[in-house]
Amino acid sequence: MNTVIFDLDGTLLPMPSQELFVETYFMALAKKLTAHGMQSKDFIGAVGAATAAVIKNDGTMTNEQRFWKEFCKLQGESARELEPVFEHFYQNEFAVVKETTSLHPHARECIKILKSKGYQVILATNPLFPRIATITRMQWAGLDPEDFALITTYENSSYCKPNLNYYKEILARIKKQPDECIMIGNDVKEDMCVADLGMGTYLLKDCIICPEDTDTSHLRQGDFEDLLKWIQELPVI
Repeated sequence: MNTVIFDLDGTLLPMPSQELFVETYFMALAKKLTAHGMQSKDFIGAVGAATAAVIKNDGTMTNEQRFWKEFCKLQGESARELEPVFEHFYQNEFAVVKETTSLHPHARECIKILKSKGYQVILATNPLFPRIATITRMQWAGLDPEDFALITTYENSSYCKPNLNYYKEILARIKKQPDECIMIGNDVKEDMCVADLGMGTYLLKDCIICPEDTDTSHLRQGDFEDLLKWIQELPVI
């Protein structure tokens, strides 16, 4: 194993309530768009529908292209003029969403140790957001984008979790085989599914997302303290 793939939201960036994150995000976005003369209810509905289309993306276009194709189908081609508004939102008003997350000191420490031991580190956050929003959330976690060989965003991805093609796309880009990698994440369905590709897994339990009655006893798992200890015990490459 020479490559460690991390999830972001709920993993490197603790998120006690994903529902609160989404609610706060959409409320802030609606406020921003209302200020630009948009009907927030219809607009947010279109954002939700476009995001749902991205989750189902089939690889025939990037997630960014899929989002705007669906969004403009619902709002008209003139909606593309809102791209600068979205960008401004992620640079500014999006900051309010930080309140639904927290910074864990072990996140930065884990990355630092892995890099010092020679491991390649990948950030595999579900690519529903543009790069600017992803970098912002990384900063909330105290992370440096330069530490990652690849960061998945909606500009550079054509699938989403839990579609295994999302992970295959990552593997092809970094030129690695599944058995060279381990996926560390908090979502049993979206992150641990890589086991079906033959990839190693580590379930981070601090903000675990797990369907009821799902048996996780077979998974390597632990809290952030356990993860840090495991990383500290990894051999130098």
